[in-house]
Amino acid sequence: MPKKPDQPPIAILLNAVLAVVDAEEPKSLCVKRADGLGLPYGPFDPAGHRTFELGLRSWVSEQTQVALGYVEQLYTFGDKGREAPAAVIAGGDARARVVSVGYLALASEPAKVTVGNAQWRSWYDFFPWEDWRRGEPAILKEIVLPALSAWVARAETDVLRSDRRRRMTLAFGLGETGWEEERALERYETMYEAGLVEEAWRDRAAAGLAEPRTARATTEATGLPMTSDHRRILATAIGRLRGKLKYRPVVFELMPADFTLLALQKTVEAIVGFELHKQNFRRSIENGGLVVKSGAMAQQQSGRPAALFRVSPSIRADGAASGLAIPRLKTGPAPQ
Repeated sequence: MPKKPDQPPIAILLNAVLAVVDAEEPKSLCVKRADGLGLPYGPFDPAGHRTFELGLRSWVSEQTQVALGYVEQLYTFGDKGREAPAAVIAGGDARARVVSVGYLALASEPAKVTVGNAQWRSWYDFFPWEDWRRGEPAILKEIVLPALSAWVARAETDVLRSDRRRRMTLAFGLGETGWEEERALERYETMYEAGLVEEAWRDRAAAGLAEPRTARATTEATGLPMTSDHRRILATAIGRLRGKLKYRPVVFELMPADFTLLALQKTVEAIVGFELHKQNFRRSIENGGLVVKSGAMAQQQSGRPAALFRVSPSIRADGAASGLAIPRLKTGPAPQ
């Protein structure tokens, strides 16, 4: 079908969420640019990139000097109105519709960063309400939930008020199901719509819309903002990885060749954002045949040396085995 004369061009971006767990913190590689902190990204070049993935690897290497290992496609983001440097990406045409193809990459350790504008940042710098490892985050009870309740109450109609209440209840675990770690994107998008994150103010101003009715100061406590919709892409990756741990053995892409069961547990806890029941977790790992003893021991800072394990030879991260049982130690649903 021929292109309509007034039809804007489409620009395809390739975005990478590179995830590691470092010192018990889940981190992603970010790049500091003139328009803020964001994920590594660049435009797809049909002439120069044989595939999207090769294009992605090229951009990440160029911007951060980090080579990607395990990579899988995450999601395609194409909503109209996404803030992005479209004029630069699409050869100067500011009307361009920007479509981003997001990828999730995993590594066993953070690569050394040799480029000044690249840095590893904790997920919880951007999403402080997602980390329950030390109990319910204070930001939920003190800031997020009261602000969302006010947003619900401000709805102009009963139907809209009911819809907002339903979304808030489901996303933040206020009903019978409780907090579900995979709903990271739903929580962020609900907060975005309610004006609780800086990106909501930025995007509304760029579109010439009225400011959100939430207090601007609230956004100072709700995590670091990111360029374009990169915080939304990161939230998507967090939810995807949290869910995938339960049905694919991808966690071992985040582990060194040899590891203790405690290190494996701490890695899973960092990703899902809550503590696990130690005995039940170890029992599920050993009974599931996911690991084997390496024969070596790791010296602990205190106590007896701990046995080192490695991934069972029968396990492959491509889906040949099931994922992990994730027994919570503390369920702690968000307050109603």
